[in-house]
Amino acid sequence: MTNESTLEDLKKDYKEIQEQYSLPSFDELNEDFQIEKLVEVETDFLIREIRKIVADRVFNYMRFVESILNPVNVPMFIFSITKKITSEEKEKLTDIYKKLAEKELELIEVDIKFSEEKEAQFIKTSYDMWQEVKEKMLQIVKVIKKSWDDKAGKNNRGYFG
Repeated sequence: MTNESTLEDLKKDYKEIQEQYSLPSFDELNEDFQIEKLVEVETDFLIREIRKIVADRVFNYMRFVESILNPVNVPMFIFSITKKITSEEKEKLTDIYKKLAEKELELIEVDIKFSEEKEAQFIKTSYDMWQEVKEKMLQIVKVIKKSWDDKAGKNNRGYFG
């Protein structure tokens, strides 16, 4: 079986779940969470595998935000970032962090006892939350990048601290 037909099979299998639980389209989830990589996974529980991918993406960003808000044992560039963000941006990051942390608590419950309905609900609410969070994250990253670019232009010695 070629990868294309496998991807088509995945899309077909997802379509059934999508219709049953009113989930976002395959393309929408794939754009934000790269669920197409599930073509390499053989499973009887596609919805759980999708949830794992969604959760991984959400929690990777949670760890990033956490490292900015509480920079302990982090890479040096994180310290540079913390110096560049304003208190307003820290407030936005704190709000983002709270939303992501709520998802982590929800995940623990979903992960303990399998329920297709709860898996679907997690995917749906995570997708909706991510649409809001990603826009806020993009705004903050733009501010950090601009500040970083301004500093690099003023001090071109290659020191990041």
